[in-house]
Amino acid sequence: MLISPYLLHILLCIFLFLFSTDGTQVILVNNCKESIWPGILGGAGQTILKDGGFHLNSGEQIVLDVPEKWSGRIWGRQNCHFDENGKGKCDTGDCGSQLQCRGMGGEPPATVVEMTLGSSTSPLHFYDVSLVDGFNLPVSMKPVGGGVGCGIAECEVDLNICCPSALEVKSGEKVVGCKSACLAIQSPKYCCTGEYANPKTCKPTVFAHLFKAICPKAYSYAFDDASSLYTCRASRYLVSFCPPK
Repeated sequence: MLISPYLLHILLCIFLFLFSTDGTQVILVNNCKESIWPGILGGAGQTILKDGGFHLNSGEQIVLDVPEKWSGRIWGRQNCHFDENGKGKCDTGDCGSQLQCRGMGGEPPATVVEMTLGSSTSPLHFYDVSLVDGFNLPVSMKPVGGGVGCGIAECEVDLNICCPSALEVKSGEKVVGCKSACLAIQSPKYCCTGEYANPKTCKPTVFAHLFKAICPKAYSYAFDDASSLYTCRASRYLVSFCPPK
C-alpha cells in the first residue's frame, strides 16, 4: 500500500512531536566496582534535576533530560548510608547528610563535572572536569556519537593512590579523597581569592602541577582554562564515573 506524501508528512510530524526533546540529554553511567550516589547542583534559578541526588548501582546508567541553557555541576558520592527518610552520610561528596541534595553542593574533596548548556538557537555547550575542589572519583564527560569541535574532559586516573599525605582524606585506613591545596591550607594565595582573584596573581601550586601532570584534561586550579574548558555542539553527552581506560 502506498502512503501519500501528505499522510507521510503528518506521520513524521507526530513522530518528531512524540520523540524529540527540548534541551540536551546527559547520560550518567557508573563504571565503578561499587555503588555511587551522584549529586547534582544547578546554578541560581536553575531546575533541580532528579531532586539533586540518587543512587546508581555498579554498571547502571540513567538518562537526564536537561533543559536549554542549564548550568550546574555533577559529582559522585562514595560509601553512603541513608535511612528510609533519605537521611544519612557519605564518605565523600556529602550534601547536608541527605540523599537528595536539593540545592546543596557537595562537601569537598570531590571531582566535579561542570557544564553550561546552550540552546536550539545558540547550541554551543561548555563543559569541564574540575579538581579545584579536590578529588574523590575518576570521571569524564564527552559527546555521544561525535559532535562539532568537541573534546573529552576527564580525570580518569585514581588520584587517591598518589595523593600527598598532607592532602589525604581517609575512611578508616583507606584513602577516599585528595584535598586541593585551597582546602588543605585555606589561604587566599592557594584559593585564588582576595588580591589573588585574577590569573596574573593566582598561579598553580606544586599540588596543582601534580594534579595537572596526572590529569592534563582537568582543571587543576581556578584559572586553568586554556587546556581544561571544552566546547561542543552535540545533543547527547556521556558522564562516566570510573571511565574505562
